[in-house]
Amino acid sequence: MSQLTIKGGRVIDPAADLDELTDVVLNDGRVERIGRVSKPTGNVIKANGCIVSPGLIDIHVHFREPGEEDKETIATGAAAAVNGGFTSVCCMPNTAPALDDDGRIEFVYRQAARAALCNVYPVGAITKGRQGAELAEIALMAQSGAVAFSDDGCAVASAGVMAKALDYVKMTRRPIMQHCEEPTLTDGAAMNAGVLATELGLGGWPAVAEELIIQRDLMLNQSRACAYHVQHVTTGNGVDIVRRARRAGQPVTAEASPHHMLLTEETCADYNPQFKVNPPLRTPEDIAAIREGIKDGTITILATDHAPHTVEEKKLEFALASFGLMGIECALPLYAKALIETDTIDWPHMIAMMTANPATLCQLVGKGTLVEGADADVTVIDPNDAWTVDVNQFESRSRNCPFDGWDVTGRAVATIVSGQIKMLRDDQRLARA
Repeated sequence: MSQLTIKGGRVIDPAADLDELTDVVLNDGRVERIGRVSKPTGNVIKANGCIVSPGLIDIHVHFREPGEEDKETIATGAAAAVNGGFTSVCCMPNTAPALDDDGRIEFVYRQAARAALCNVYPVGAITKGRQGAELAEIALMAQSGAVAFSDDGCAVASAGVMAKALDYVKMTRRPIMQHCEEPTLTDGAAMNAGVLATELGLGGWPAVAEELIIQRDLMLNQSRACAYHVQHVTTGNGVDIVRRARRAGQPVTAEASPHHMLLTEETCADYNPQFKVNPPLRTPEDIAAIREGIKDGTITILATDHAPHTVEEKKLEFALASFGLMGIECALPLYAKALIETDTIDWPHMIAMMTANPATLCQLVGKGTLVEGADADVTVIDPNDAWTVDVNQFESRSRNCPFDGWDVTGRAVATIVSGQIKMLRDDQRLARA
């Protein structure tokens, strides 16, 4: 592989406590050095005015393959990730069939290798078929490369099954990622429970459905100490439960998604199914609590919950339309809008939540940092690039993005995986030394 130098950018590597104007030299798929280079060799990316970050990581995406390739494939999802500046993603197991055995874990790696775009790490199902009854082949999936375990799309509703899962997953030293939803409280629900849902005649999804599962699981895990991760937290009380558990020393982490920091239940008022998501959009008070949880370190990871659907699935009436939105290609500026532009946190903090922290949780060796010898996965970000989200320019196979038409600021201008340029927004940034 030829040498690649990223020159003149603001290099932010939270894992190494680095934030300075300098150069990054990549060689043979690794970070060779950080420091000023007077006479670079090979190719040069001019990063003046840009942030140079470890490759961005999204630990919560749905790439739909196998079984629902009309929505997304591993290849199209990887292309979307690269377009959004992500070099590594963790794909959820709610496929058809579910990722619930070692052969299907290996399938994901094979498909990702064929696509040759970004790193795609599979998350194995906790239970067979994600039915919540019988544990899946957790040990075999871990041996085949599953980086975490989840029945995402639904919770492990049985306390007995969850207790066993915590015991077995702990032995693999992987985290459990729980979709926190008490299903007996959400049957027929379409949006956040409250006055608006009643006025609209839609089934309400109460906040306590999320909070009960978080509290139950943390009680179960108190004596087990399995790494436990709360997916897409949406409620203020949920954030507070996690906060108390972390302060008590429990190994619990949580993630926030862009839509749960920018959109409220009010967007559902005109019955637009693009705003129907699982878990649902909540209240301004919940958004404020999520931002405070990020600010004080209760929530440590940002994850998109990229969930592509066909046009037909999203054209149905609100109560019948599919849950979910896609957003990996515009997530970076949405995070900036929710967190940087509101002075909640700064760029180094946000980048830590998209690099070092997810790499640590999922034990992605060589990822999430730019230290010498690390994998040469790098994202170059122009924090001042003002642009308009246009779903027709997305690489994803689907178009169900409620942020279409939004004016945003900040964008990945180069995505580098294993030292290879997978996306370059402006060819004029590339030069030959």
